[in-house]
Amino acid sequence: MALSVSFPIAIISIAKALLFTCGLLYIARNLRANQEDTRLGQLWTTRIVVTSMFTFMLSLMWTEADLEGALTVLVKHGKLMSIVLLAALIRNVNEARIGLMFYAAGQLLLLLSSWLMVMGVDLPWRMGAPTPYIVFSSHLDQSIIFAVAANVAWHLQRDQLWPRWLGIGFAVLALVNVLLLLEGRSGYAIAVATLTLAIMWTLPRRLRFSTLVITPIVVTVALAFGSVQVQHRVTKLFDETKNFAKTHQVKERDSSAWRLNAWYRSAQAISERPLAGYGVGAFSPAVRQFQGAEAKRIFGEGSQSNPHQEFLLWTVELGIGGLLLISSLMFCIAKDAMRFPTNIRRATLSVLVAVIVVCLFNSALLDDLMGDFLCVSLGLLIALGMRTESEPASQIGKTNGPQIEASLAV
Repeated sequence: MALSVSFPIAIISIAKALLFTCGLLYIARNLRANQEDTRLGQLWTTRIVVTSMFTFMLSLMWTEADLEGALTVLVKHGKLMSIVLLAALIRNVNEARIGLMFYAAGQLLLLLSSWLMVMGVDLPWRMGAPTPYIVFSSHLDQSIIFAVAANVAWHLQRDQLWPRWLGIGFAVLALVNVLLLLEGRSGYAIAVATLTLAIMWTLPRRLRFSTLVITPIVVTVALAFGSVQVQHRVTKLFDETKNFAKTHQVKERDSSAWRLNAWYRSAQAISERPLAGYGVGAFSPAVRQFQGAEAKRIFGEGSQSNPHQEFLLWTVELGIGGLLLISSLMFCIAKDAMRFPTNIRRATLSVLVAVIVVCLFNSALLDDLMGDFLCVSLGLLIALGMRTESEPASQIGKTNGPQIEASLAV
C-alpha cells in the first residue's frame, strides 16, 4: 500500500483491497484471541475515524441519494480506515521504517520520472494527463503529492531512514517541480504553508512567530515575480473569480467559478437542513434543488459530484455534526502527533497542515488517488510515531516547543 500510492489508481485499488482484507482479518484474529493492541487503543485518531465511519453508515437511513450512489460515496469515505489499518498492521518500528522506505522509493521513482520528462525523455510508463511533466495522474494530484512527500523526506532525514543528502535533494527537487513546473494551485498553497513551518522549526523559539508571518509573504512575492506558472494560475484565479462575481455564471473549465458556486449552493443546502444533513452521498441532490435549470450541467446526474471542499461536504452530508467530526479528526491527529519524537511529530504535523489546506479547496479525503495518498501518508507516520519510544518529557520541553506546534496544528 505504501508503494502503490505513487502509481496509477488501478494499482492503488488492488493494494487497498488487500490492505482492508488483511487488516480486518488481523483485527478479527486479535479479537478472537482476546489480544489488545494497547498503543493502537490509545490513539485518538482511531476513535474519531471509527466514529466518523459509523456516522456515515448510520446516515444511510435518511440519505436522499439513491442506494447505489450512497454506497459508492460511503466506500470513498472509507479510505479513512486505511489510517487505522496501517497503524494496526505495522507492529513495530522496523516494520514502520520498511513501509516508509517503500513509500519513499515509489515517490523517488515518480519524481525522477517527472524530471526525465522535463529533459525531454519519452517515458513508456506514462499514463497521466497530457499536461507536461505529469506521470500517472493530473497536475492537481501530482503537485499535492510532491508537496507532501517533500515534507516527509525533509523531516525524516535525521531518523536514518535515508541519507541526509537524499532527503534534502528530494525535498528541493520536489518543491521546484511543484512551484516552477506544475500548475496545481493547491500544491502552491501546501508548499508555502509547509515550507513556512519547516523554516520556523529550524529557528530559535524567539524568532518563530515573526518567521510564521514573514516567510509566507516573502515566498509568495518571490513566486509571483519569479514563476511564470504561478503568475498564470494566480491571474486565472482572479479573472475567474471576478467574472463569477459579475455574472454568477459557471463557464466550462472555469474551476474557480465552479468552486465558488458549489460553496454557495452548499451553504444554501446546509441552512435548509443544518442538524442531520442530507445523508452520505447526497451532496448532488442537495445542491441541485437550489441551482435551477443548469443543475444537471454543473453538477451532473447521480451522486458523484462534490463541492471541492471537504469541510462543506461533511456538513452537507451530516449536518453540523459532520463539521464537528472532521474538525475533531484534524484535532485528534494533532493530539496524537504531539506524543511522537521530534522529527516524526513535525513530519506528521506538516502532512496534517497540508491536508487541512488542500481540504479547503478540494474534497481531498474523498477523492481517489489524492485521498489515498494523504491517508497512507498519515497512517505510515502515525504508525512510526506510535511504535517509536517517546522522548523524555524534559527533552521534548527543551527542544521542540510543543505548545507552539500544538497551536499551529489546531
